[in-house]
Amino acid sequence: MYVVTVIFEIEREEVENFLARVQRQARDSLDNEPGCRRFDVSVSRKQRERILLYEIYDNADAFAEHLASPHFVAFDREVSPYTRSKHIESWSLT
Repeated sequence: MYVVTVIFEIEREEVENFLARVQRQARDSLDNEPGCRRFDVSVSRKQRERILLYEIYDNADAFAEHLASPHFVAFDREVSPYTRSKHIESWSLT
């Protein structure tokens, strides 16, 4: 399994908008991508503008398909204006 973590730093005044949009993104990914097995959204207890995504895919190809999907492209375009930073890492689930 291919695991991806993403840590977003969002403009404070846009956190609620981001959370609504990223939760829709999670549903779209799970509903429309056979290779997407898990898509969790977590909010930091100390800094609400820090959001962690934990995603599991069948393999790297499934993640590449995710990145090319219309719903991801739309999500990325919509949240970019209020994203201060985004840190992505990939992992192997053992």
